[in-house]
Amino acid sequence: MWKVEVNEKLCKRCGICSTFCPVKVFTCEIDGLPVHTYQEKCTGCNLCVLRCPDIALTLTGGKEQ
Repeated sequence: MWKVEVNEKLCKRCGICSTFCPVKVFTCEIDGLPVHTYQEKCTGCNLCVLRCPDIALTLTGGKEQ
């Protein structure tokens, strides 16, 4: 299973990660911090990480075989 970790100190809460996610795995907290809520849907495409202007996201894990 893929997991996106959000560095709260680097994240400016712009929402770009959730905008570019093709399967919409993110929800946002009240302050705008993205939360990788639907991990089971994540395909590991890395678009959220690549589009993040603050380099605040890290993709880890992978699909179970």
